[in-house]
Amino acid sequence: MFIQVLKSKIHRVTVTEANLDYIGSITIDSALMEAAGIIPGERVYIVDNNNGERFDTYAIPGEAGSGVICLNGAAARRVHRGDVVIIMAYAFVTPEEGAEIKPRLVFPDTLTNRIIG
Repeated sequence: MFIQVLKSKIHRVTVTEANLDYIGSITIDSALMEAAGIIPGERVYIVDNNNGERFDTYAIPGEAGSGVICLNGAAARRVHRGDVVIIMAYAFVTPEEGAEIKPRLVFPDTLTNRIIG
């Protein structure tokens, strides 16, 4: 049996763009992706703190240090520029592996979306 557990979380970043005319995904500053252990193409879950929307898509890397958080395609209809979101990724593991997992949590500056410290 496998269970799903949190492996990565980017906590409280601000949406910088919403681009409806794109195939789909979320563009994330690659420095944030690396810090959280999220790889290009990985499925991520988005929670919008401003409107309560919850949805999933896949991650694509943006320019490192740019602070970009851009919802693309249909997901652009679920958020607004300036909304604060949480980005999470989960892993399928055995219960034994799940008991040992320590999620990689990233707490960037919410105004700039850059890693603090």
